[in-house]
Amino acid sequence: MVMVDRTSQEDRCKAGLLQSSSVVRIQDRQPSNTGVGGWKGEGEENEKGRKVRMEGKKRGEAKRARESSSGQRISAIGQDIGVRIPRPLGNGPSRFIPEKEILQVSKVDARTQSIFEEAFSLGHLDNISVVMGFHPQYLESFLRTQHYLLQMDGPLSLHYRHYIGIMAAARHQCSYLVNLHVNDFLQVGGDPKWLNGLEGAPQKLQALGELNKILAHRPWLLTKTHIESLLKAEENSWSLAELIHAVVLLTHYHSLASFTFGCGITPDIHTEGGHTFRPPSLSGYCVCDIANGNGALEELLGNQQVAEVSGEVEVLMERMKQLQECRDEEEASQEEMTTRFEREKTESMLVSTAEDDECMPSRDVSRHFEDPSYGYQDFSRRGEHVPTFRVQDYSWEDHGFSLVNRLYPDVGQLLDEKFQIAYNLTYNTMATHQGVDTSMLRRAIWNYIHCMFGIRYDDYDYGEINELLDRSFKVYIKTMVCSPEKTTKRMYESFWRQFQHSEKVHVNLLLMEARMQAELLYALRAITRYMT
Repeated sequence: MVMVDRTSQEDRCKAGLLQSSSVVRIQDRQPSNTGVGGWKGEGEENEKGRKVRMEGKKRGEAKRARESSSGQRISAIGQDIGVRIPRPLGNGPSRFIPEKEILQVSKVDARTQSIFEEAFSLGHLDNISVVMGFHPQYLESFLRTQHYLLQMDGPLSLHYRHYIGIMAAARHQCSYLVNLHVNDFLQVGGDPKWLNGLEGAPQKLQALGELNKILAHRPWLLTKTHIESLLKAEENSWSLAELIHAVVLLTHYHSLASFTFGCGITPDIHTEGGHTFRPPSLSGYCVCDIANGNGALEELLGNQQVAEVSGEVEVLMERMKQLQECRDEEEASQEEMTTRFEREKTESMLVSTAEDDECMPSRDVSRHFEDPSYGYQDFSRRGEHVPTFRVQDYSWEDHGFSLVNRLYPDVGQLLDEKFQIAYNLTYNTMATHQGVDTSMLRRAIWNYIHCMFGIRYDDYDYGEINELLDRSFKVYIKTMVCSPEKTTKRMYESFWRQFQHSEKVHVNLLLMEARMQAELLYALRAITRYMT
C-alpha cells in the first residue's frame, strides 16, 4: 500500500518507523580520514597511523560480519545516538519465502528497483509490495490501481475508504491489513471512536456489513434486494457511485487478504507485531529463522523434499501435452461439458480447507464486523447447492467493465488491466524448463477458482482441471481463496515442490485476481438487476 508520510527522517526515527531490512539498509558509517594517527605534515601519511587505521578497518569488517543483519546495524547506530530503534521480528517480508530470494529480485531487476524507489518516495513500501516485486509488471498495475482507489478523486471520502478496507480485511481476520488501514484511517482524520467497533461507526457503514459478509464468503447469495436496501434506505442511503466504490474496495481487500495469507506476509516493522526492542540473539540464530524458512536446517530439508518429488514438473508438462492432443483430435459435446462442470463444482465443495480447523478471530479484529461464525465452510458442511452463474449471460468484459467505468470513471480500465496482466503473465518457464506454453495451466487455475463460486465458461472443458491440479494444490487453492486465515506454511510447501518461489507467488496473484473478479461479477450483476 502506498502511503504519503510527510514526517521528517528524524521524526520517523524517533517514532520507530524505520523500514525493515527488506526495504532500507542503513550503511555503516565510514571511519574519518582524520581518525587515530591523523595526517602528517604536508600530506605525508604517518605510517603508525596507517597501521592503526588498517587494524581498525579489520576490526570493523569483523564486526560487520558478526552483525550481518541490517536490524543489528540499525540497533548499533541507535545506541550511538541515544535513540531506541526497533528491529523486525523474524527475517524478511514472508514466513514462507527466504529473504535472500526476495532481496535478490530488487538487486537484479531494474524495473522492480525503480518501482520500489517510487513507492518508497511516497512514504512507504509494505511487505506485500516487496513480495509482489517478483513480478514487476503486475506490481506496477496493482500499485496504480490501489493508489487510485485510496487516494484519487472518487465518490467516497478518504476515511470511509480506509474504514471499508478495515471491514473487508477483518472478515478474514487479516490483522496485517487491518493494522495498516487503522494507521491510514487515523492519518486522514478518521474518528478514533469508530475503531472501538462497528457499532461505533456511522449507520451508513454499519449497513454495509451484510454486503461485506455475503461477498466475502457466499457471493452467489447476493440479490438485488440487498442492493435496494442500501440505495433506498430512509436515512443514510448510498448513491450508486458510492456503492460501486465500496464494492470495489470490499472485493479488493477480501482478495488481498487471500494473497497476504497465501504468501505468509509478515507485519511491517512499524505496525503491531512487526518489531521488537529486544537485542538480537548473540548466536545470530533464532527459532524465527526456522519458522520463516531462512535457516540452514530448513534449506537442508527443502533440498531433501525436492529430491523426493523429482519428475513432478515433467509429469505435469506431459499431461499438458496429452490434453492439447486430445483437444485437437476431438471435442466433447455440450452435454458432456455441462456434466463435467457440475461434477467439478460438486467435488470442489468437498475439498477440505486446512483440515477444517475452527479459527475464531480475536476481539481486536472481530469488532470490525458482525456474525464471525459466518463463512464458506458452513454451506459445504450442510451440502448446500451453489447455483450456476453462466459467464455467457453476464461477464466482466461485456457487462461489469462498462458498469464500473460509467459510475466510477477510469476504475474499470484499471481493474481490467490488472486482471489481464495476472491472467496472461508468463515467462514461458516451468521450474527449470524454458520455452513452455503455460496458458493451459493458467486457465485451469483461474477457471477452477471461478468454478468453486459456481461460475461456468461454456467453452471450457472442466475435465482438464483434474488432470492438471492435484489434490494438495486444490486444498491450497480452496483454503487461500475461501478461508485464507487457515493457510499454513506446510500447505504452501506441499504443492509444486520443484517450482520456484516466484512461480508460487504468480499462482497467488492468479488466485487473488480470479477471486476478486468472481466477487465483482456477483455484486455487479445484482446492481444491474436492481437498475433494470
